[in-house]
Amino acid sequence: MLKDYSREKELIKERKYLLKFILGNGIKLLLAAFLLQPAAAFAQSFNASVNSTTVGQNDQLQVSFTFSGQNVNGVNNFSPPPFNNFMVLSGPNQSTSMQVINGAVSGSISYSYYLQPKSMGKFSIGSASVNYGGKQYKTQPLEITVVKGSPKPAQQAQSSGGGAEVSTKDIGDNLFILATCDKDRAYLGEQVTVTYKLYTRLGIASQMQVSKLPSYEGFWAEEINVPNNITFTTEMYKGKQYRVGTLKKVALFASQLGELSITPLVLDIPVQIRAKKRSSGNIFDDFFNDPFFNNYQTVNYTAKSNTIKLKVIPLPSENVPKSFNGAVGSYTMNSQLDSTNSKTNEPVSLKIDISGQGNIQLLNMPEINLPPGFDKYEPKTSENINRSGTISGDKTVEYLIVPRTVGKKVIPPIQFSYFNPAKRSYVTLSSPSYTLNVAQGSGQGGGSVAGYTKEEIKLLGQDINYIKTSTGGLERQGSIVLFKFGFLAAAVFPLMLLAGLITWKKREDKLAGNIQLLRYQRAQKIARARFKTAKSLMESNNQVAFYAEISQALFGYLEDKLHIPKAEISLERAVDELNKKDIDGKLIASLKDCTEKCEYTRFAPGADGTAAMNEMYNELTQVIIGLEKSLSVKKNV
Repeated sequence: MLKDYSREKELIKERKYLLKFILGNGIKLLLAAFLLQPAAAFAQSFNASVNSTTVGQNDQLQVSFTFSGQNVNGVNNFSPPPFNNFMVLSGPNQSTSMQVINGAVSGSISYSYYLQPKSMGKFSIGSASVNYGGKQYKTQPLEITVVKGSPKPAQQAQSSGGGAEVSTKDIGDNLFILATCDKDRAYLGEQVTVTYKLYTRLGIASQMQVSKLPSYEGFWAEEINVPNNITFTTEMYKGKQYRVGTLKKVALFASQLGELSITPLVLDIPVQIRAKKRSSGNIFDDFFNDPFFNNYQTVNYTAKSNTIKLKVIPLPSENVPKSFNGAVGSYTMNSQLDSTNSKTNEPVSLKIDISGQGNIQLLNMPEINLPPGFDKYEPKTSENINRSGTISGDKTVEYLIVPRTVGKKVIPPIQFSYFNPAKRSYVTLSSPSYTLNVAQGSGQGGGSVAGYTKEEIKLLGQDINYIKTSTGGLERQGSIVLFKFGFLAAAVFPLMLLAGLITWKKREDKLAGNIQLLRYQRAQKIARARFKTAKSLMESNNQVAFYAEISQALFGYLEDKLHIPKAEISLERAVDELNKKDIDGKLIASLKDCTEKCEYTRFAPGADGTAAMNEMYNELTQVIIGLEKSLSVKKNV
């Protein structure tokens, strides 16, 4: 049987014509349908949403207030609810989107906040309001349950607009934090620099939040100054092009041997992704997947950097100079005696200045050996540190020496030794010897009598009077002097004064012999001085210096109160020590919150700088006052 090929050709020709007509005029038909859609098809709504109604005490939550309608440009006078039981970490973050539903165009505008609970319990977030078309719209209150800090569930990237779940692997392939170290092997005390960079091919909706800071167990850490606002550049990584910004840089000086680990930096990042419908093979569905019609949604993604391993090796044990005291780096030394001629009991200043690259803050200055006949007083130390890259600067110590005897005095050379990692050898620096010609001071001898110096001895001719031989009108008193109040007071008061002096001396000797106790007693005084400096920086609106000073005040206080060495101090270590002492959990949570907030603000300060600094100042003051009271009670129990 012969087929009718002419009929089949006509059918194929008709189908091609119909398909060409649909492709050529489909867009016009759809746009016409959009324009003819009645304006009343969309009703206005204003709703509140939260990413989780149950959160841990140290977790963060995102609250969004979304207005939907045909013309979102008419929305005004947004008024948020009071967040009395929460700390506002950022917000309001405003975003606008367009939607196409059943051929009608509508829009939505969202105001989102990132919050952190202040305490545990059940709390209510009140209603927000906006004005639209002369009418006020309000959201329904939200109920939030705050429980004790619990591990976060497995990460599920969910859009804040309620869209479909997004694969965390897809986000992780296009956004991640990379931690790098300039060395994988270093000497004890040698500087290594760790850099945290954000690599992204996605848009970031708002400010990032610090979820967990790295822990530098076994290191002394110095923060390296980086710009407050992240500047992105373009880099190629594993064949892909990324926008790259530096988040954080830190200089580490190892204080322990062996393989040490640097824990990851964890950030919560709101990422903008394009909401795209899954293709069904239908030509009209594929049409709506065109980028022109795609709207963006915000996805909360937790980015975690890699863990860094560093091998720390000991310093060479051969040819170690006697004057070596642990300094590692590259240094120069200068010394100066302000005068080569002096008189007895006249002070002379001897300055020693060491400058270079290394851990300036923990640098041990050399001691001076004086010949007999000198008094040496406690030196005055000052330092200037540059934290712009490799840690460098100078440290100066000034000794005040007082000659007590006449003669030609020779101060031997001062030696300072350090280990240079670049040369892998020890280097010894030496000052010249100084000769001091001491002459007789005016009106004074050259020695001392009965343990007293010359300035303490009065001239006998001014102290001794002739003995009187006559009574001079003396009369016998009627009462016994022994029982008079004046006699008793004169006898008892010196004894009481002597007992007080002995008690004070014993206390000072005890503190001098117990460095930990001395640091414990003086912790509050030192913290108060640093807070005074921080307040002056706040008044001058110097945000970077303010947060650095207030952070050093807090960690210095914790070091002294909890007897933690400087090289081992970290937030986790301090929290562990406080938990061992049964300090109130709310106070510890406030300490952690203030510390993390302070660290975050140092590299991502907000616009309201003065208000934020004042709030941080008050919060940290209350934390230290609370810790002081709690630790004092525990010590006395």
